[in-house]
Amino acid sequence: MSRKLAVVALGGNALLRDNQVGTIEEQEQNTTETLENLIFLINEGYDLVITHGNGPQVGNILMRNDAGEQLYNISHMPIDICVADSQGGIGYMIERMFRNVLNKHGIDKNVISLITEVVVDINDPAFRDPQKRVGRIYSREQADDLTARKGWIFREEVKEEHGYRRVVPSPKPVGIINAPVINDLVRKGNIVIAAGGGGVPVYIDEHKNVRPAEAVIDKDKASSLLATRIGADEFYILTDVPYIYLNYRKPDQQIREFLDYADTLRYLEEGQFAKGSMLPKIEACLDFIKHGGKMSVITEAFKLADKKYGSKITMEYEDDRR
Repeated sequence: MSRKLAVVALGGNALLRDNQVGTIEEQEQNTTETLENLIFLINEGYDLVITHGNGPQVGNILMRNDAGEQLYNISHMPIDICVADSQGGIGYMIERMFRNVLNKHGIDKNVISLITEVVVDINDPAFRDPQKRVGRIYSREQADDLTARKGWIFREEVKEEHGYRRVVPSPKPVGIINAPVINDLVRKGNIVIAAGGGGVPVYIDEHKNVRPAEAVIDKDKASSLLATRIGADEFYILTDVPYIYLNYRKPDQQIREFLDYADTLRYLEEGQFAKGSMLPKIEACLDFIKHGGKMSVITEAFKLADKKYGSKITMEYEDDRR
């Protein structure tokens, strides 16, 4: 009998928490604590592909680029290279921490991290309306200079200190380069770390060459696409809340533990899910189910082994699991 396959997207506080400055010691400790919770899935007979976010880390890489250019005239690297840098660093950290966690539990498995290129459509409307904020906050004068010299686009920043942040497109992922390799590795029992930070954004030109795209890709949507392409049974998004909620943080807030595709789509269309947080996660889960996935789960990493927690989305309700 073939083993079950799960794609697990690490997000929220899995690597870096809001009250931390981001030292490597903090990130290694957070990663170890998160990975401890995945031992449950291995013991349940799952093969695993792990994906992860990179927001704070790639932001730091972009700021190091700025400092190097301003202080030492070091060429500023484009976003695709920065995403690849973050994939390498975070993938290495997850791989090493997971090897140690597996050793602690007496589990003999290989762990491999892959730089993953994710294909986007260069004609995606997102390229005409960049919205994703990246990098540090600049003054108006600095932003105007960078626009003139590099063609960067900026939006006013009002949530933090006043200033301007660069915005880049966030197109929909349409392909995963090396998905067959990932599938082959995981089906042979290896734990694979892939599609970090949504993947390195690339597009295919008219000559079928792979070209870089100055963009970022939503991590959950790329993870969902990867899960579909490798025929995963289940798709997990680990975040900083244990459930999907209706009327979130309102007096009539309600937990939704079991959801079917139709009801979840209706809640989405009603505007129940915030654009910058839960909405892309719900869209990713629905897309996985729509394309044949058996179940999507949104929960906290630390609640994963406790089946009382977590919101499960399937094509239809399964009454015997209530």
